[in-house]
Amino acid sequence: MTGTPPNPAQPYPAITGKARLAGVMGWPVGHSLSPRLHGYWLAEHGIDGAYVPLPVRPEQFERAFRALPVLGFRGANVTLPHKEAALALADSASPEARRIGAANTLVVDGQGRIEARNADAFGFIENLKEGAPFWRAKDCPAVVVGAGGASRALLVALADAGVPEIRLVNRNASRAEGLATSLGGPIEVVDWEDRARALENAGLLVNATTQGMVGQPPLDLALDRLPPEAVVNDIVYVPLETPLLAAARRRGNPVVDGLGMLLHQARLGFAAWFGIEPKVTPALRTYVLRQP
Repeated sequence: MTGTPPNPAQPYPAITGKARLAGVMGWPVGHSLSPRLHGYWLAEHGIDGAYVPLPVRPEQFERAFRALPVLGFRGANVTLPHKEAALALADSASPEARRIGAANTLVVDGQGRIEARNADAFGFIENLKEGAPFWRAKDCPAVVVGAGGASRALLVALADAGVPEIRLVNRNASRAEGLATSLGGPIEVVDWEDRARALENAGLLVNATTQGMVGQPPLDLALDRLPPEAVVNDIVYVPLETPLLAAARRRGNPVVDGLGMLLHQARLGFAAWFGIEPKVTPALRTYVLRQP
């Protein structure tokens, strides 16, 4: 039974020796919002469980990975720099994880076998549905800026959603070409010098780079050719409103911030480990962003 939202001063319910365990593996991991996020849901639903940060150095990742079933963990999230290693080490993998080439969610079954999954594509599309419910994938081309690891999940998500044309823009054209070739589908690589032209008649613009994050320069992209009804999304959520989103908002474009992608992708892991699919609410967003 769903209870009241957790008290910030006491984010976890009392746990017993039978508590279900999960966590997040990364290096570093102290910046992760996932313990706060999952702690909220555990308290909200009164679950006997815990979700903990697991700081693991790259050279120790395989040992830590194989220890999850031994220690009784139901699974874990995986963040940088371990996502590709997690996929390679897993006993099995979901089709999404294999296509994306990385895992961000691990699920341990009753026999101690570890399945690698990737919930980023799901989180990305669910965030768009929530933030821009009027957006229709099949209506217009989409523009994705960046060809790094995060971009793979977005490209898979957009192709599966039925976007007729995906324009992939990246400073390193050969990297973008390699990504487009490996994924297939309706992906067209656009040279960096032509990035402004790529915005013409687009229905969605997504920044899949770290440009605009705190400590990074803003994304170098003028929005003059972007239709005013096009949705602008940034996967960066620190700050919540990046320079790109601020510029888009000033010209009247609907904007979707990056926090929702983190929140929605977490739903699948929580459901697998703790048996309840939680909801993303305004109260959750506020709680996750609040300093502990």
